[in-house]
Amino acid sequence: MAHRELRWAIVLPSAWFRALKSYGSLPDVPVFAIPAAASASRNLISQEAKEPSLVTARDATTPPATDLIPANVPTPWQSDDPSGIRIRDVRVILTAPDGIRLVVVKIETSEPGLYGLGCATFTQRPLVVKTAIEEYLRPFLIGRDVDDIEDIWQTSFVSSYWRSGPVLHNAMSGVDMALWDIKGKRAEMPVYQLLGGKVRKAAPCYAHASGTSFEQVADSARQLMGQGFRHVRAQVAIEGMSTYGVAVPKDGSPRTAYHLRPVQEPWEPTVYCRTVPRLFDHLRTELGDGVELLHDIHERVPPIQAIGLAKELERFNLFFLEDPFSPENNGYFPLLRQQTAIPIAMGELYVNQAEYVDLIKDRLIDFIRVHISDVGGLTPARKLAAFCEFFGVRTAWHGPGDVSPVGHSANLQLDLSAPNFGIQELATFGERTREVFPGCPEVRDGMLWSNEQPGLGIGLDEVLAAKYPFPDHVLNGAWPPVRRLDGTVITP
Repeated sequence: MAHRELRWAIVLPSAWFRALKSYGSLPDVPVFAIPAAASASRNLISQEAKEPSLVTARDATTPPATDLIPANVPTPWQSDDPSGIRIRDVRVILTAPDGIRLVVVKIETSEPGLYGLGCATFTQRPLVVKTAIEEYLRPFLIGRDVDDIEDIWQTSFVSSYWRSGPVLHNAMSGVDMALWDIKGKRAEMPVYQLLGGKVRKAAPCYAHASGTSFEQVADSARQLMGQGFRHVRAQVAIEGMSTYGVAVPKDGSPRTAYHLRPVQEPWEPTVYCRTVPRLFDHLRTELGDGVELLHDIHERVPPIQAIGLAKELERFNLFFLEDPFSPENNGYFPLLRQQTAIPIAMGELYVNQAEYVDLIKDRLIDFIRVHISDVGGLTPARKLAAFCEFFGVRTAWHGPGDVSPVGHSANLQLDLSAPNFGIQELATFGERTREVFPGCPEVRDGMLWSNEQPGLGIGLDEVLAAKYPFPDHVLNGAWPPVRRLDGTVITP
């Protein structure tokens, strides 16, 4: 049997450790600092040479330990061992490389050069999220151990007393994703490995086809199919109406600006409900059955009309029909399930478990569509994915343009590791966004591929990010009202 090399390590009360360190008198052996209350009888211990928790004094290959950062809110188990890596700062970066307001959190640590990035993008209220992070979470987190991801999430969640909501959850998400990014970097592996490893080589995606006519939508879908996409969401403009999901408005204004125009066209649900079945009849005739088609109602119609539309669309074998109801109308799902077997995707507006647990438990939906930052980040999303697995519900995380590349990479970590993955929504990254965020997930053959870098695999060029401030907008990015012909406001 081969002999394993042993080393001696000295364990000192923390006060002794600090005194010796201040005088530069640390010996050339592994040294531990322990709380004063720890047993003094364990002054000498032996450790294996490769024990990862050893801190070897004056090791030329090890960066010098940084000064201990005191925590404003220490945990009962937090020691003053300088080998622990602490949160040194929590910063918010606001940028809009392609005109979409993005919010990214950067956590800097006590280890030089080690940082993490997280997505906190709530594009309709970005400045509120920034304030929540800087004025409330930051002082709460300084000095905390970066390894305490679960405890940091739980304590942040209850720290405001009134819990949940998109502002708090996006702020928490930025922190949560950044901590997972740090943990992956420390482990020198992608985050999906920390979640159990791959169960698929890449994540199939669906892309968006749209147009002002059935022919334009079909042409758009053919282009996507030619790029390797096997799943296509189809939306068509309704003449004279403020239609959701149409990429190229008739006035030629950019898509990212179109839905933010202060004055919107009116909207009426009946003509839409009569038009959409004819669209999918046309698409099935033109494209055949080899492509999976999807559609998003986007909670735009009264619930009973949504049920009627779902029944009409069932014969076209959609991969899923999204958001038939608003979260406030969850009570209609049992009635919908009784009327049709069309697969239902739901959840991009959900922000807490009270909104979706019963739908999953009672098998009233088929795909969960939550926006990961809106539920608080990777920590709750991985639990949600596991819960869904028990009830046959697949994941289809929200992935529009107003998710930063950091958020898309977080989606991908779950996509690769969740056995009940269904599909991933894809928003392509513009050239400027790719420059600001080096390491964006790669898109090939209609699938999203990991770059296999440690952590989330995403970087951030802060100098470039600063060149793209938020665009001017009279409502600071908030959605203007969409109204029916009689002036009644509707859900957007």
